[in-house]
Amino acid sequence: MSSTGELRHTALDALHRSLGATMTDFAGWDMPLRYGSERDEHLAVRTKAGLFDLSHMGEITVTGPQAAALLDFALVGNIGGVKPGRARYTMICRADGGILDDLIVYRLGETEYMVVANASNAQVVLDALTERAAGFDAEVRDDRDAYALIAVQGPESPGILASLTDADLDGLKYYAGLPGTVAGVPALIARTGYTGEDGFELFVKPEHAVELWQALTKAGEGVGLVPCGLSCRDTLRLEAGMPLYGHELTTSLTPFDAGLGRVVKFEKEGDFVGREALREAAARAEQNPPRVLVGLVAEGRRVPRAGYAVVAGGEVIGEVTSGAPSPTLGKPIAMAYVDAVHAAPGSAGVGVDIRGSHERYEVVALPFYKRQK
Repeated sequence: MSSTGELRHTALDALHRSLGATMTDFAGWDMPLRYGSERDEHLAVRTKAGLFDLSHMGEITVTGPQAAALLDFALVGNIGGVKPGRARYTMICRADGGILDDLIVYRLGETEYMVVANASNAQVVLDALTERAAGFDAEVRDDRDAYALIAVQGPESPGILASLTDADLDGLKYYAGLPGTVAGVPALIARTGYTGEDGFELFVKPEHAVELWQALTKAGEGVGLVPCGLSCRDTLRLEAGMPLYGHELTTSLTPFDAGLGRVVKFEKEGDFVGREALREAAARAEQNPPRVLVGLVAEGRRVPRAGYAVVAGGEVIGEVTSGAPSPTLGKPIAMAYVDAVHAAPGSAGVGVDIRGSHERYEVVALPFYKRQK
């Protein structure tokens, strides 16, 4: 929300409305939920391409001689080891190991990084980084208003973008970014996304957002590009087994509880916030496995929702964190934390309590969907 309590609007707000988007409040932003059929938008990203406004994400710039040292102290990953032009998925945790947010950190230069936080946690992350910067020769800057963020995702996205830029897209690896010009607009071109497909995220000045969106729309006309809202972004990331903060990730879970202990780099030099608590969490997870994040595929048609109990043999063995109909699989799916003894794919007798009825579900390994390379 803005300081007046009103919803914030992205630079593309008028354009979304002109396209007939259904708008929704998301983390204090008025964002497009869908433009038409969310199923059609989802399938377009899987088979052709989709265009997203992600300008609600929170960009925080960290600069200075000790920028890397600050980020290594503040976050659980080895950020100093990220080469210029590359990006890393990581997390920021509390001193007790609880996850404050999951992040992507881009190294833009020798002493300059951009931290991208989830919209709902941007202020929390900004406050934590600012507090943790004490004693470091580094500056933490709130750049949320300095960027609009447009994503083009799907198998046709490289061709669409290539028609608008002379940047070396073929040489741009997954989780890398490079400065370039797209349709005459200066942009940071990143090969990242949250859909399970190949694609790009374009960070530009807000005043260039409409021009860039229109150029991408025109370039994608012949190959099935469609505008996409947050609703299909959620089903795409769910099929791809990607966690969503507030669902699979919370302050009550450590990265080890979430099955993402690999992002915690104990081997890096120096202390970092949460190190001791996370060491204990890692040891606990080894001795006594916590609940495991699994996929569930419905045998029937009823859709599980976050918070529904997962059951087996009349006992509650877990909880659904995200659930939706899967346009790709043609069945309802869910992610859930379940007791380790029931976490193996094919575990028998597992169901979800949907309003008192125990609906049968198959336990599967995540992700539900993996694109063909």
